[in-house]
Amino acid sequence: MYGRILALLKKDILLELRQKHTFYGILLYIAATIFVLYLSMPTSPDAIVWNSLFWVIQLFVCVNAVAKSFLQETRGRMLYFYTIASPVEFIISKLIYNAILMLFMSLISLLLFFIFLDNPVSNSLQFIGIVLLGGMGISLVFTIMSAIAAKAQQNAALIAILGFPIILPQLLLLMKLSKAAFAEVFRDGALLQLTGLTVLMDIMVIVLAVILFPYLWKD
Repeated sequence: MYGRILALLKKDILLELRQKHTFYGILLYIAATIFVLYLSMPTSPDAIVWNSLFWVIQLFVCVNAVAKSFLQETRGRMLYFYTIASPVEFIISKLIYNAILMLFMSLISLLLFFIFLDNPVSNSLQFIGIVLLGGMGISLVFTIMSAIAAKAQQNAALIAILGFPIILPQLLLLMKLSKAAFAEVFRDGALLQLTGLTVLMDIMVIVLAVILFPYLWKD
């Protein structure tokens, strides 16, 4: 099982390396969006606005980065995967790959935010940890949405339609959780509860993916 998951993960990485224009396109999207924010603001945004802008940008970056996950898989290729791997192995490899991709994109976004929009974060290490946790969680949700959209005649717009209502509670939770890195005081145990709730939501998405994807796989 683990060998097939690693083989599928390696396949996705090799495809990404061969299709560099897609990867560079996402990087250009990140850089251009943040640069436009920099040009449109006469002064550096305060901590609340900075935090909100960062997570909104992360949301749209994830849609662009993860949307192609299943949409690029042709019917013939999916039939081939059907013969060599189980649906659980396939979806786990996709979840891992998209999580890795989104973690990298999140760090790039954070670096550019620090460069162009200053750094109002009081605890940078804590914020980086929250960014990595949040980026992974967002990628998990949109991976499932991409799988569903791929079965709906490759309709990429369906990802946004299905994904945004589901991702909004998680996004609001991440915005609130990340305020801890801006020196906002939480009552005792609140920060740990928010972190645990975020991790629990990520685990729930993974479990749902493992349970539900085999039904999409059979279609």
